[in-house]
Amino acid sequence: MYFNFVLLQPLIALIAGILILIMPRLLNFIVAIYLIFVGLSGLFPHFMR
Repeated sequence: MYFNFVLLQPLIALIAGILILIMPRLLNFIVAIYLIFVGLSGLFPHFMR
């Protein structure tokens, strides 16, 4: 299955932004999860194809 990470980033950012607006206390967790996801996708790009 082909999955384009470039198309996934704006969707993740939109969902994270909405969650932060609804529940500002989630900001630390959302940023941490996003950074871990982006870091792993950069270290292991072949898993994101």
